[in-house]
Amino acid sequence: MDYLLTEEQVMIRDLARRIAEEKIRPVAAKYDEGEEFPWPIVKVLADSDLCGIYIPEEYGGTGGGVTELVLATEELSKACGGIALAFAATALGIYPILLYGSDEQKKKYLPDIAKGKKLAAFAITEAEAGSDVGSIRTTAKKEGDHYILNGTKQWITNGGEAETYTVIAMTNKSKGTRGASAFIVEKGTPGFDFGKKEDKLGIRASATRELVFTDCKIPKENLLGREGMGFIVAMKTFDNSRPGVAAQAVGIAQGAFDLALKYAHERQQFGRSISSFQGIQFMLADMATEIEAARALVISSARMIDSGAKDVGAVSAMAKIYASDIAMKVTVDCVQIYGGYGYMKDYPVEKYMRDAKITQIYEGTNQVQRNVIAAALIKSLVKKK
Repeated sequence: MDYLLTEEQVMIRDLARRIAEEKIRPVAAKYDEGEEFPWPIVKVLADSDLCGIYIPEEYGGTGGGVTELVLATEELSKACGGIALAFAATALGIYPILLYGSDEQKKKYLPDIAKGKKLAAFAITEAEAGSDVGSIRTTAKKEGDHYILNGTKQWITNGGEAETYTVIAMTNKSKGTRGASAFIVEKGTPGFDFGKKEDKLGIRASATRELVFTDCKIPKENLLGREGMGFIVAMKTFDNSRPGVAAQAVGIAQGAFDLALKYAHERQQFGRSISSFQGIQFMLADMATEIEAARALVISSARMIDSGAKDVGAVSAMAKIYASDIAMKVTVDCVQIYGGYGYMKDYPVEKYMRDAKITQIYEGTNQVQRNVIAAALIKSLVKKK
């Protein structure tokens, strides 16, 4: 389909597609098997100027937005959803600064991200606080002109590899979610260490690690916005970043589908290609339709965000739900088309199925996203009365 992309957007999409095919696809299995972080690919992305496509020009970027981010993320994810996360998760980590950072904070942190010199990460999840942000136990206590952080964050994408971390911590536990605040914490700060590196089902080329804060002293200038804004910072960040997860899901689905389509055309059974059987044809037709529908919703939601529209949470959640559910369905069906071969690691399609699952879980489970959508629907109904 023609999504009426600008000339610059087409250039970004095609550049990301070329990097995916030439640089990522040949090494995807190697990084997945070895659980290696793809620093050579990060350098390629930096050298190609892709890292700053969603960052304003005044801070070293090219001035694009969420639309440019999802276009690149989808293309990179077609080759490897895990490797693509080094790029996409940095956007998640930096969006709090883009949305709520002071001019001084933006000047300090955004240029190095835009140039690809540094990566970023977002830290909110804890052992007892996943979807329930109010249960965060990491604390930030103000002492003079500093804050002292104590606590542990869990399952942080880019953990240990990123240089810049946006961390949500409690400055006033008695206020629940209204007592959370957002901070910028730099790697190497005394009292900031890394714990367990997770051994994951999928996205194994992406680093997922614990962050440990023990009397970690950071300057008060690293507070994002005001005290008590942490929950708002997190929710608005997710509103902007969830189309990126959705784009990752679309890329994973499309990558698996492309392989399955080719395989179905080449695989011979009963003297003919299995793509000639109606049962397989219906599967292929349904998958192609569902992927395109997901892509349309992702691009539409990204454009809505870039337009400056308010109340984008529900649309962002819709894109994330639909694309990730389709990615899971499509990748399972692609394994089915491969038959027994699809279950073997000698063939790449099983990796797509493993990578797809996390898109239904992180940045808010799909069950929580349905709550978000329902709440928005009910709110809009009440307003009409």
